[in-house]
Parts: sequence; C-alpha cells; structure tokens
Amino acid sequence: MSFIDPRTVIFLTGLMSGLMALVLWSIRQTYPPNIRGLSAWSLALSVLFIAGVISTAREALPAWLGIAVPNLLLWVGGYIAYVGTQRFFGVGSNIRVWAVLILIAFAPSLWYTVVEPDYPMRLRVFNAMMLAIMVAYAVLLYRQGMDSLAKAMAFSMIVGIGAIQVMRFVTTYTDPVTSMTDKSPQQLIFVCTFAFAILLISISMVLMATDKLRSELEHLATHDPLTNALTRRHVNQSIDLELQRCKRNGRSLALLVLDLDNFKQVNDSFGHPAGDQVLIKFVKDVNALLRQGDQLGRFGGEEFVVVLPDTTLEAASLVAERIRTVVAAPGSLLSSAPGFAPFCTVSIGVTTNSLVTDSVSSMLARADAAMYSAKANGRNRVEIL
Repeated sequence: MSFIDPRTVIFLTGLMSGLMALVLWSIRQTYPPNIRGLSAWSLALSVLFIAGVISTAREALPAWLGIAVPNLLLWVGGYIAYVGTQRFFGVGSNIRVWAVLILIAFAPSLWYTVVEPDYPMRLRVFNAMMLAIMVAYAVLLYRQGMDSLAKAMAFSMIVGIGAIQVMRFVTTYTDPVTSMTDKSPQQLIFVCTFAFAILLISISMVLMATDKLRSELEHLATHDPLTNALTRRHVNQSIDLELQRCKRNGRSLALLVLDLDNFKQVNDSFGHPAGDQVLIKFVKDVNALLRQGDQLGRFGGEEFVVVLPDTTLEAASLVAERIRTVVAAPGSLLSSAPGFAPFCTVSIGVTTNSLVTDSVSSMLARADAAMYSAKANGRNRVEIL
C-alpha cells in the first residue's frame, strides 16, 4: 500500500469531517430544539477538520503547531463528540475533569514534540488519551441499548477506533515508525481505518438524529402536546381495536368519560397558564391510578376519556371513584396556589360494551350521557349507564 500517501488520507479525512459538520449544522437549524447534541457533534467534526488542515501543512509549520496542536485537537474533537452524545441521550457531562485530563496528556505530547522529539513516545501518549475517550464513549452508547442501526453503527465504530489505538500502541514497540507520514503497512492501516471510522460515526450521528426526529413526530401524532395524554384520534382507534377483540373473545371493555368541574373558574381566577398546569397535573394523577394497558386520552378542553380493557362495570366504577377521590382531595390540583380550596373536581360517566352491536360512537355516547348526568346531579360524582 506504499502508493497511498498518509498526508492525502489525513487531508481527505479533515475535508470529510468539515462537510459532515455542515450537514449536522444544517440539520440542527431545522430539527426541534429538544433534539440536543447536534451543535456539539457539528463542532466536534469542525475541530477534526481544523486538525486535518493543520496536519496536512505540518512540514511548513513549527513542530508545536504542526504536530502537537493537531493531536490536541483530535482529543478535543473526540471528547466534544462524546459530550454531544451525552446531551443527545440526556446524560450529564463532567467537562472539567476531562479538560484537566486532556491538558495533562498534552504536556508530554508537547514535550516529545518540541523538547525531546520522539515519535513512538508521542504516539503512545496520543493512543492512551484517545483510548480513554473512546472507552467512555463506548460505555455511554452501550448503556443506551443497541436498539437501532444508528446506535449499533456508532458503538461498533467507537469500539473500532479504540481497538486501533491499542493496536497502534503495541506496534510502537514491535515495529516502530518515525513519523505520521511513514508509509509502513501499520501506519497506513492506522490512518485509513481511522478515516473510515470517522466517516461512519458521522453518518451514525445523522441517523440517530433522524431516528429521534421520527420518534418525536410519531409521539406528536398520538399525544396531546400540553398534557401528554393520548389524542382523540388515537383513543378512538384503540377503542375500535378493543371492541373487535371483545367481539371475538367475549371480553368486557369499559370506558370512562371525565370532565373537570368549574374549570373555567380556574382560568378566570388564575389565568390560562394556571389552567394548563391543572390539566397537566390531572393527567399525571389519573395515569398514576391506571394499569399499564389502560389508556387516557384528551378529547378537548377539560374532557378526557379512559379506556379500560378487560374491565367489568363494577371494576370500572371502582377506578372512576378512585379518580374522583384523588381529584377532589384538598390542594390536589391547585397545590401551586396555597390558601385556596381546589376549584376543580371531576364528573365521571362509566359504561361497558353491554351490547353486541356496540361501536365506538355508541359507547362514547353512553359514557358521555352518564357524565352529563353526573353534572346534573351535582358534579363531583360518578354515574353509570
């Protein structure tokens, strides 16, 4: 492979990193702000681009700038990519500790570049620091699970870069080279595989961001953006599916229609932000009382529907009564306004699939009628129909 010039590979790696940095930056401008880490990934690749440019011109630069600084930038770029992935997955960063470690490693790297030039020793320092970053990076990815091609690709490439560092560290003793531009087989393998791994890691970053965007869009399509309850359309589809199962297997399906009492007074007295907090807390409290297979959806305003598969009318009535009791407890919905009694209670209508010909609309109509009966009979109560 002597026809391959390591300097050309280094330059192309830097150029590729710069282009991928632009791709990630453009994605960052269009993706939702809750998809974090993209800016850090873009910055990391930009740092690798600068390192590649400087390394290519190393022969025309002072040793500290042409050799030691690119090594430092490679560490920094690798660590910033690691931080970006931490932010992407919502994991905290310990930047100060890693900054100190990188600066400590830079001291011998600079020493073996300027004071006592020694390429094998400088390479060992570089490999050791890069390996530490890659091990931390691999552990982070492993803990997130290999549930997607993007994560598996990123993990494989990070492990690959770590293995390259180990291999290169060992070969500095068994078959040492004298410079980065050496065309020995081990040096060319080291440079080329590193470049290939950087490309695949960049692609995996884009894929992970795309996967997360798709998950966000799927979530928004099925969940209310304010309360995180299910949307009306999704709940209707769930009821329809459950009714089909009931007709096949003779099971029971229960529905609850819930409507907060006097909710308008909350908005009038405390403002709409307070009303929003009431709705959010209501959904959180109700979900805490439901089983894993039960579903809570928001049908509009302060009206909600609970779907209870495999539930009899008696059991559904007990669930409704527990919800009513929790909501009516002092301060349950307006705990952020001390000194005021809760303005909101809840009226609940309960029904089950009592008819063979029941449909989504017929069941919802019965449960809705039962809820209005609870309203007419004084609110803060459960009615069955």
